[in-house]
Amino acid sequence: MTTVLIVDDETQLLRALQINLRTHGYRPIPAADGAAALAAASEHRPDLVILDLGLPDLDGVEVITRLRAWTQVPILVLSARHGPEDKVEALDAGADDYVTKPFGLEELLARLRAAERRSVGTPGTPVVSTDSFTLDLSARKAERDGEQVRLTPTEWKIVELLVRKPGQLVGQQQLLLDVWGPAYAREVQYLRVYLNQIRRKLEPDPAQPRHFITESGMGYRFEP
Repeated sequence: MTTVLIVDDETQLLRALQINLRTHGYRPIPAADGAAALAAASEHRPDLVILDLGLPDLDGVEVITRLRAWTQVPILVLSARHGPEDKVEALDAGADDYVTKPFGLEELLARLRAAERRSVGTPGTPVVSTDSFTLDLSARKAERDGEQVRLTPTEWKIVELLVRKPGQLVGQQQLLLDVWGPAYAREVQYLRVYLNQIRRKLEPDPAQPRHFITESGMGYRFEP
């Protein structure tokens, strides 16, 4: 189920969006200000963000900038600001789309679907095959020796970040920011625990990994 973080300080609108998104199969997470939005994004790792610009504590553009420091989640701005300069500022800060209030629900849903398609469709590399296992990134399926392997959502995030950059070093901090968010930027022990779990599930010999390589003190690398 697609998780949508809704950020708006209008209580009635926030409630109405939650009801409508839930009706259409989404899992909404509400936030009434910028600080709550950043905390919720870090905790829940939403698939999409609907963001108002006129928030009581932080300007919405500042929220976009802070999100873009560690995540590429699609951001749809939903704002009463109609000026072209407002749209340019939000889009330049990293927003993916901009809808002005008042808005039609069907248009908003269509734009969410479009954002989902773009998010799923990029970047490529939907299937990764090694001599030990196969990963279907689009379907979130892993197989080893013909048997399906269950990876947790967090394990999938780590695996996907690594296999999309085969042969390249991915730094510890980048992994922590992308997978857990800025509040966990120093929790390098998380990586050791999760990489050990991933190796036990996918590597033929977890004690001597061939595919998920540790670069001591720096990060991790996927070797196909």
